Amino acid sequence: MYLCCNAFTNLSKYGGYGMKKILKYQFEGFTLIEMLIVMVIISILILLFVPNLAEQKESVQTKGEMAIVKVVEAQAEIYEVTNDKLPSINQLVSENFITEKQANTYQAYYKKHSEDKSRLTID
Repeated sequence: MYLCCNAFTNLSKYGGYGMKKILKYQFEGFTLIEMLIVMVIISILILLFVPNLAEQKESVQTKGEMAIVKVVEAQAEIYEVTNDKLPSINQLVSENFITEKQANTYQAYYKKHSEDKSRLTID
């Protein structure tokens, strides 16, 4: 408050016209139309990018499932080399070659992609 009052008293020392000059100064800013135009542009950009992000998420999910399928099949090959027989998914889980979550993902992948044939049986 002191600084404000001090500034006005300093301006009044120079002929008294300082206060009128401060009151005549107009602040410039954005108009409502300019703000609406910016909001419309941002909305259009969001509408363009959001569907693309949803597609990317689906693509990443599919690639992750395919990677798990490859891991399970690689573990099955290791089991087959070690034991001279092809294992079932339950055998891989019980002997800690894969986790239960990997087994579930493997089974879900082949349920979803029925055209592909799984090498492993469930029991």
